[in-house]
Amino acid sequence: MEKDRDVERKIVAILNILKDSPKPLGSRIISRKLKEQGFDLTERAVRYHLRIMDERGLTESHGIAGRIVTAEGIEEANNALVSDKVGMIISKVDALSHLTTFDLNTRSGDIILNVSLIPKEHLEKALEIVAETFKAKLGFTNLLAIAHEGETLGGLTIPEEMAGVGTVCSLTINGILLNNCIPLYSKFSGILKMENSQHKRFIELIYYDASSLDPAEVFIKSKMTDVRSAIESGSGKVLAGFREFPAVCLNNVLEIVEKLEKIGMSGVTAIGKPGQPVLEMPVSAGCVGMVVLGGLNPLAAVEESGIKTENKALCAMVNFNVLGNLGTVNT
Repeated sequence: MEKDRDVERKIVAILNILKDSPKPLGSRIISRKLKEQGFDLTERAVRYHLRIMDERGLTESHGIAGRIVTAEGIEEANNALVSDKVGMIISKVDALSHLTTFDLNTRSGDIILNVSLIPKEHLEKALEIVAETFKAKLGFTNLLAIAHEGETLGGLTIPEEMAGVGTVCSLTINGILLNNCIPLYSKFSGILKMENSQHKRFIELIYYDASSLDPAEVFIKSKMTDVRSAIESGSGKVLAGFREFPAVCLNNVLEIVEKLEKIGMSGVTAIGKPGQPVLEMPVSAGCVGMVVLGGLNPLAAVEESGIKTENKALCAMVNFNVLGNLGTVNT
């Protein structure tokens, strides 16, 4: 019974990968993407699961190009057991954190990328809004990547009539600290209230280990943010995440955050004292709380401006060198 359940989990994971791809995928790419989610399946094992999925009508072969998901496969993915889907978000967070290889000293290595799709005719306006968000220091960093239709960004091929904007996911800091032997626990993502350019309190939150959906995507599509007001008046509602780390690591964390700020990663907005609440949120005994601005805040502002976005948080790992400032990326 447990073996059958394990197979079903892997099938759902493969279906979700295929569902997010606009073109057929082969076993090699699927295997790589599964590893990013914590599933260690060889190409041969992936092919075995794909044969099962073909027989059940969940996938369809396109020859050497690979497989696509069928309507039945999409329905199967959407109807997957909630208990399984709940575990996939926090598992993905942990897996991508361990895959982060960014080195502060050399400014090289892999970081976690969010990818957002917007209609290409609105790209110029959207980037103006993104620039305003960066200027207000409401994102994790002011670096981004841009891709046009037919190009690939974070393993995602940009569909026709669309443009892709890649932003650094704030969970990248988990991997950076982990590489410095500092464990960081991601508790929740939430809506942070701002007043007079000061971060006040969380007014909504979704715990990573109790959700079947990425919290930031939910908040943006539910129109719960007000990043535009935060940009214009200093008072609004922005995306932010809450982390905890062992109190014995506090001095080391402060040193690393200082280095991050020097290279433009200034998203850490609050670090508390051992065992003390941070922005009114309680902290576990022996730990320190940290608040980090969401990497998707710029795209939340774009959505609020009436430009439709399709956001894929925690999309993929990419090398840091694909990122640039707005004035240097190919728009």
